[in-house]
Amino acid sequence: MENKWAIILGCSTGHGAATAKQLATEGYGIIGFHLDRGSIKKDALKLEHQIASLNDNRVKFWNENAADKKIMSAKMDEIKSILNNGTVKLLLHSIAFGSTTNFFNPTPVRQRQMDMTQHVMAHCLIYWTQALLDNSLLTAGSRIIGLTSEGSYKAIDGYGPVGVAKASLEAVVRQIGWELGSEGITANTIQAGITPTRALTKISDDWEKWVKKTKERNPMKRVTTPEDVAGLISLLLNDKANFINCSTIFCDGGEHRSL
Repeated sequence: MENKWAIILGCSTGHGAATAKQLATEGYGIIGFHLDRGSIKKDALKLEHQIASLNDNRVKFWNENAADKKIMSAKMDEIKSILNNGTVKLLLHSIAFGSTTNFFNPTPVRQRQMDMTQHVMAHCLIYWTQALLDNSLLTAGSRIIGLTSEGSYKAIDGYGPVGVAKASLEAVVRQIGWELGSEGITANTIQAGITPTRALTKISDDWEKWVKKTKERNPMKRVTTPEDVAGLISLLLNDKANFINCSTIFCDGGEHRSL
């Protein structure tokens, strides 16, 4: 078996969890980071055990803040040991943690909220990529993928800081792909449609209305699922996708084309 690995930042639920399971069935080792408490922490542990049963125990989850540069640095030696001369085929940014508020009313957003959201949901991917490059863990054929949304170019109530961060993430990924493309390392973002995940419930109390409206306007008359996104990521890891770079790829059934 080829010694290929995926590092998933935000692995416990939603798109990250679905991708971890999908790639485990395809023989990838999985390294995941999540930051959960209570019942979600238990769910993450169950997921880790499930993945272990799919890929012969080639899995390691850490319940720590993946956006913390000190944690990135501290884990590099252990990651190299786990890989055992393997390669990082995928670095996936699937962290959904930021301030869901407006800029002005009812309470003006604070600078620390903006700064935190930008760092966690966009900028930390730069430092992860730097760390993996410094440790020779990214090679020709490696993929760096971020997850974006319509909020990167549409104004949405309560989505201000996250929308700005999503636009930043697209710029970060685009620049990574531009700088590393000559080394055969590609970087792209995936824009999923509205997906009923735990993250969606944190964005708005009206998330159920969003889901209903999405089903009405989506050409395929359903919402996006995490499995849809995981399937696309699996396709992008194929060598036939080596020339896809610096792009935003839609995985929404045509939702972004409908009002």
